[in-house]
Amino acid sequence: MIRNLIFDMGNVLIRFEPYLFMERLGVPPEERELLNREVFRSVEWVQLDHGTITETEAVARMCARVPEPLHDAVAKLVSHWDRPILPVEGMEELTGELKGKGYGIYLLSNASRRQHEYWPRIPANKHFDGTLISADVGLLKPAPAIYRLLCESFSLLPEECCFIDDSPPNVEAARCCGWQGVVFHGDVTILRREFHTMGIL
Repeated sequence: MIRNLIFDMGNVLIRFEPYLFMERLGVPPEERELLNREVFRSVEWVQLDHGTITETEAVARMCARVPEPLHDAVAKLVSHWDRPILPVEGMEELTGELKGKGYGIYLLSNASRRQHEYWPRIPANKHFDGTLISADVGLLKPAPAIYRLLCESFSLLPEECCFIDDSPPNVEAARCCGWQGVVFHGDVTILRREFHTMGIL
């Protein structure tokens, strides 16, 4: 029986859309692919999530690969992409409903240490019983160790856990650890239907 729902954050609880962030900053369309590659798809972005680099170090290394007029945009994309937070529609209500029915609600996310600053601004956060962030523990999904660590940290049984993530490899890794899992494609109505078929809600 599922007793605990573990959620990813980006594109599950909040929208994480690099091209939208660049548009908000006024980055010219012809520069957006370059910045997407050198910021959001960079080794440094992964290192931030892994907790092995600071934002200052990441920005310096990213800026070394792009023209000087884009340096300010790089810095803002790293440190201000979350302003404002863009919640995924319906997720605050869903997590609240699950919490009200007695399910444990947890977060398991690949994110930098700055997650602790913007987490309080994510509307669904008030329903969560605990969080585990990759940069804090030096582990990244889909490494099995991070799923085991979450269970150990909150005394959860794997067979009572269901993981919701937008990444199929991350969901498959959870299943290999004995959890159930659902790949989220952005539609809470469909997620609710999947929950119903699993006996959740």
